[in-house]
Amino acid sequence: MSNADQVGSVPFLVVVAEADPVASAVAASWGTPPATGDHVDGASIRQLGPGIRTLRRSTLHVEDDHLERHLPVPLREARPTLVFPSIHRSRENVVCLTVHPLGNLGPSAEVGGRPRAVDPTDPRAMASMLRRLDDAGRAEGWRATYESTHHGPELELPAFFVEIGFGAAAEPPLAAVRILAEAIRELARDTSDRVAMAVGGGHYAPHFTDLALRRRWAFGHIVSRHALEVLDAATARAAYAATPEAEGIVYSRVADAETPALLGLARRCRDQEAPVRTAEMGTGPPSGGARPSGT
Repeated sequence: MSNADQVGSVPFLVVVAEADPVASAVAASWGTPPATGDHVDGASIRQLGPGIRTLRRSTLHVEDDHLERHLPVPLREARPTLVFPSIHRSRENVVCLTVHPLGNLGPSAEVGGRPRAVDPTDPRAMASMLRRLDDAGRAEGWRATYESTHHGPELELPAFFVEIGFGAAAEPPLAAVRILAEAIRELARDTSDRVAMAVGGGHYAPHFTDLALRRRWAFGHIVSRHALEVLDAATARAAYAATPEAEGIVYSRVADAETPALLGLARRCRDQEAPVRTAEMGTGPPSGGARPSGT
């Protein structure tokens, strides 16, 4: 990184897996940003915008375990959040824009990472991304939603995925690519958000999505009700510790708070503890707006 570049002001590194159709399409829309002078495995780190760098990788993102060990030492020590644009795949071919934290909460690791291992999260950046996707996506008929924690890679730096699910289409639609590309260029955090771990609900976390859009809640790890069936106390503690500045846990329903692995972990936060977002910031989807319920 050049001497003129202040490493401490680099909060985001966008990682483009060249084999991923969404990542490739988003990167193509940016053209070739200026090089910073640093490289990782022969690839240039480039300046996408103020405080945002980008890096192309030949490794598929879910297999890029411990990418942070390949970064230049000054950049690694600045602890940027790694952001992975990606295709969203589901059995139901759900069409949506998604944001989700990384890790495996149970004994399997079918899509990268390691069993019962979770990555650090960046709750306020994820909430900001979700809101930008929602604001832009609604005008184009695209739904934005959180997903629960569910796959790798395993990393020691904060990280999250931002995805386009485009169903059975052959390639990601240009409108969705534009929305995601512009949202990534505007990566930010709202320090007024209150932070919590989220527990319960379906894979697509509709309750927590609506809370982040309507209120000043920002969630780190999101533990679906399905994951609660296999969650152990050590993994629960790790997920909470990997949600920086968490004030406690927001539950989708009261019964979820009785999960043995969660007992005594953190206080229960009420939905209403975070203030409603103002009209200037947007207030989420219109009343009755449908969201994927997840499985």
